[in-house]
Amino acid sequence: MPASRPDLALLPRPSRMSSLGGRLTLDRDTAVRALPGAEPAADLLRSLVGPAAGLPLAPSPEGRIVLALDEQLGGLGEEGYGLTVGPQALLLRAAHPTGLLRGVQTVRQLLPAEALSGGARGSGSWELPCVEITDIPELPWRGSLLDVARHFRPMDYLLRYVDLLALHKLNVLHLHLTDDQGWRMPVDAYPRLTTVGARRARSQRGPEGPGRTRFDATPHEGAYTKAELRGLVRYAAERGITVVPEIEMPGHVRAALAAYPELGNHPERRLEVWDRWGVCETILGVHEEVFAFCRAVLEEVMDVFPSPYIHIGGEECPTSEWESSPAARERAAAEGLADPAALHGWFMGRIGAFLVEHGRTPVGWAVSGTELPLDFTVMAWRDASHARAAARRGHRVVAAYHRTTYLDYVQSEASFEPVAQPGDPVTLRTVHDYEPAPAEWSPEERDRILGTQAQLWTEYVRTPEEIEYLSYPRLCALADRSWSGGRGDWPGFVGRLRHHTARLDALGVPYRPLDARSLATAAYASPS
Repeated sequence: MPASRPDLALLPRPSRMSSLGGRLTLDRDTAVRALPGAEPAADLLRSLVGPAAGLPLAPSPEGRIVLALDEQLGGLGEEGYGLTVGPQALLLRAAHPTGLLRGVQTVRQLLPAEALSGGARGSGSWELPCVEITDIPELPWRGSLLDVARHFRPMDYLLRYVDLLALHKLNVLHLHLTDDQGWRMPVDAYPRLTTVGARRARSQRGPEGPGRTRFDATPHEGAYTKAELRGLVRYAAERGITVVPEIEMPGHVRAALAAYPELGNHPERRLEVWDRWGVCETILGVHEEVFAFCRAVLEEVMDVFPSPYIHIGGEECPTSEWESSPAARERAAAEGLADPAALHGWFMGRIGAFLVEHGRTPVGWAVSGTELPLDFTVMAWRDASHARAAARRGHRVVAAYHRTTYLDYVQSEASFEPVAQPGDPVTLRTVHDYEPAPAEWSPEERDRILGTQAQLWTEYVRTPEEIEYLSYPRLCALADRSWSGGRGDWPGFVGRLRHHTARLDALGVPYRPLDARSLATAAYASPS
C-alpha cells in the first residue's frame, strides 16, 4: 500500500497502519486541543507545521486536532503512540509525552511534502489521508554521531541536524566534541582548552600516503559556549532527542595537550593541535593531576548535558608513551598491573567509576568490552561478533559496526563520490540490511543490545552540504531498520524512500540521488 500511495509512504515504517478512506482538511481555522501533559507536543506541532504550512493551529478547547496522554496505551512504551485521522478530526494519543513527539513527526509526513518547506499554497489548506496507526520502535537507542572536533559546525547547523534526526524518529545525537584536531567544549577550570585547543593552523587534505599527503594553508577553529550547548540540549529534548556528549580519553587528546602539556607523559614538550588524520601517539599521562583534570572536565560536562550517558572515548590509544615513561611504568607496578599497556583499562575503569558515582552511565568504544568494567555501555564498532562477546560478558551494547554504519565511507565506487575515508563503499542497502543483533544470538544476548547508530567522522567532511550528502538517504535506512525492524523489506523500503525524497527536497537536503547502483547493490554480510 505505501509504495502505491505516496501519502502513506512513511519513513520509518509504522508498526501497524490501515487506510480509513477519505481525507481530513486542515485550514487556517483548524485549532489544536492539547489535554493536560500534551502541551509540549502541541507546541512542537505548531512550531514545525504552522510556519511551513501557513497554518496558525491556534489552541482551543474545541480544536479538531486533539493530543492526549492516555495511560491505557502503556503497552506501547515510552515512544509508542496511536494516531487516528478521520474526515473531521485527528486524535494523537500516547502513554508518555515522548510518544506524542514521535506522533507529531508522523503527522508532518502525512502532509504533502510542500507543507514541510513553506511552499506557497493559494487555498491556505492542506489535506491528510484518513488513516489509523499504532506505532512502537524496535530499538530504544537509535542514534547518529556527528564529529564536530575534526571540522567544527556552528550551532545553527546543529539545530537543523537535530530537526532532520527528529523527522526520522532518531532519538540520540552523539556529539563528538573533542579529539586530536580540536576541542569544542568550554571548560571554565581549563580555559586554554578552547583558547588554544580549538584552533589548528592547517588541515590534512585527503587520505595520507607516501609522497601524497597534502595540507591546506587555512586555520580551522571553533568552540561552543555553554549557553549554546544548553540551548542545543533543550532544543533536542523538545523533539525527544537526547544529546550524548563525548570527551575523548586517554587517547585522541592532542588538542588538550597543546593547551596543557603538563597533562602528558612529556610535560616539557610543547605541542601543536594536530593537523593530520589517523591515530596520534600522544596520550594523557597517569599522574594524579590528569585525573583531577578529567574529573573537573566531566563535572562541567555533566552540568551542561543531563544525558544519563556520558561517552569518554577510549579507542585507538597507543600505549608506547606509557611503555617508555618511567612514571607510567612505576604507576602500573604500583597498581599491580601486568604491564603499562594495562593502564588503559585501569584508566577507563577509574573514570567510569567517577561517572557512576555521579549517577551517569559511562560509554566507551571497544572491540569486545573485555577491557571495560561492566558499568560501561559498550559502543561496539568492529562487527557483530565483537558486540556479541561484550553482550555475553554482561555489557549493554550499542551496535556501531564500521562496515555498516560509518557514513564517512563512500556510498558507491562511482567517480563522482566525494573524497572519503579509505575503504570499500558502505551502500544504502548495506545500512538497511544489517542486523545489530543477528537472529542466531540467544534471547539474552539480543536483549543486551540497546540499539544502533550511524557515525559521521568529519576528517574529509568540510561543509554542511557534504554532511547531508553522506548522511542521506543512508540515515533514512538506519532509521527505518532501527524503528521498524524486520529485515527483508528492501523493496518496501525503496518504494517508500522514493516518495520520501520529496520531503528531503522540500527541506533542502542535498542527499545522494537514488540510482540503479544505490538501489541494487548487495548487502554486506557482517560476521555474527
